[in-house]
Formats: sequence, structure tokens, C-alpha cells
Amino acid sequence: MNLAQKLGYPENAKLLIIHADDAGLSHSENQATIQTLQNGFVNSYSIMVPCPWFYEMATFAKNNLNYDCGIHLTLTCEWENYKFGPVLPISEVSSLTDQNGYFYKTRKDFKEHAKPSEIKKELTAQIEKALQFGIQPTHLDSHMCSVGVTPEILEIYKELDRTYNLPVFINKDFVQSISLSDEKYNFENTLLADNLLIGYFSDFEKGELRSSYAKALDNVQPGFNVFLLHPAFDDREMQGITINHPNFGSAWRQIDFDFFTSEECQSKLKENNIQMITWRDIQRFK
Repeated sequence: MNLAQKLGYPENAKLLIIHADDAGLSHSENQATIQTLQNGFVNSYSIMVPCPWFYEMATFAKNNLNYDCGIHLTLTCEWENYKFGPVLPISEVSSLTDQNGYFYKTRKDFKEHAKPSEIKKELTAQIEKALQFGIQPTHLDSHMCSVGVTPEILEIYKELDRTYNLPVFINKDFVQSISLSDEKYNFENTLLADNLLIGYFSDFEKGELRSSYAKALDNVQPGFNVFLLHPAFDDREMQGITINHPNFGSAWRQIDFDFFTSEECQSKLKENNIQMITWRDIQRFK
């Protein structure tokens, strides 16, 4: 039986999770995420535990257990003037930070410096902090897919699945596209998302990002699909955070919010006979 059949759908069903990354990043991100959950068509989100606005979103998560909530495991910080670092004391995980005590900006720097033992220690600490707060996570995923830069690090991520009995989000093609290793990955006995749907910078530059989302829903394939977005408001807070970073920047995130709370999105889901599922559904059949 494939995943669709396990969940009670036909074998060729188009299964979809619409997932919002980066909750906890900022107040703007939090409020937009909450609105897409309550008034839109997002049905899953994940929280960045090390970020300054974790507390606000964690409080929402604890008080709204009906929504799918994952831990957005964080090992890198891509922003120019907005920084965060590990939840553990820097002295315990110093290989994960730059000279100022913040996460590295790029996957390349992370990969070149990070010790596997300290990666595992920090990721475990992020999960434990969320659990101690009262969050009941439905899955794990990774900020910037930093856990995918080498097979060794991906195995640490997969081990957390076994430790906490939480499904981990992995799309084979995406992991291989950001890999910084020549070694072979082991995807056997691993739940994989068949298709990752995500916006592309070329569409954003051409002013076609919103229409590309509509086309993506028109072309959803049978199997397990995950649509990744980053809803936020194009306000001064997000403009400051994403300065000089138009890729997944403030204006982009406003488009994410606008489309995934729109009637057009609702119509596309219905027209294409897309079955919305959650990580909690998947968790029952792990």
C-alpha cells in the first residue's frame, strides 16, 4: 500500500500539505502564519526555536493543538542584519557559530565548520526546548535544508525521527540539489515527499510568482506533495530583516500570504481534486 491507500484514498490520489516555514522568525511572520492557518489554506507550519519571536508562536502552538506544527530545525541564518544563534551555550556548540556567536550565513560555511556531534546536540536541544514549552510537534523539517548538505548530517536528522517518533520532511530531489558532498545518500526505508512545490526567483523577478502558484496547483501530480511557502507581511519589520535579500524576501512573503488566503487558491484545490492531508495523518501510519 502506498501512502494514499494507507490514508484511505485511491492509489493515484493527489495528496497535498500546504506548509508555512519560518514561524518564530518575526512578529510579521507569526501573524501572517496564524492568519493563513485560520483564514486561508495553509494546514501545516513549523517553528524556528532559536529565533527572537519563538515565544509568541510557541504560545499559539500550545493553545491551538488542532493545527499541524513542526519544529523547523535551524542551523544557519541567511540574513544580512538580523542574526540568531544556537539555543545551547556557544561554548558547547562553538563549531556551529561564527566569530560573533551567530549561525553561519551559508550552507557552505556551515558544512565546512560544523562538527556532527555538536549538530546533533543542538538539534536535540531545539526539540527539547519546544517540548518543554508544551508544543506537541507533528513533524520535523529543516531551515534552508541545511541538514541535507552531506549524507552524514542527513543521517543525524533521520535519527531524530527514530528518537522522537516524528516524521521528517525529506524530498530527494531537493536534498540532492543543495548537496555539498560527493558521497551517496541513503534514502532507503525513509518516508519521502514525492514532489516539492516551491516558488522560484525567476518567477518573482518577472512578476509572475502568484500565477506560478496557481499553475503549480493545476499541475499537482498523484502522490505525496508538499507546497512550501513563507507567509509574512511586506512591512518595515520584514523589510529590515530581508534587506538585500529579495529571494524569499519581504515582498515575496506578502505574495505567499495573499495567494494562500485567496479564493483563487481555494478554487484550484477544488478544481484539481486535491486531497489535503497533514503530518499528523502521516504520523499515525509511521
